[in-house]
Amino acid sequence: MLNINRDVCGYCGACVAVCPEGALELIDAYLSVEGDCIGCGICARACPLGALEVVHED
Repeated sequence: MLNINRDVCGYCGACVAVCPEGALELIDAYLSVEGDCIGCGICARACPLGALEVVHED
């Protein structure tokens, strides 16, 4: 599961560009996560503001 801190997110699109599954979409000033997210964490590492966090459910 991907958590987005919308108070920190600058909506730059860096995460969208690196997502291997195409699970992220930037619409105006809103970042959307689709069901295709595999929780790889590439987007979180690419985020320059640290607004994304992958949380694996047990």
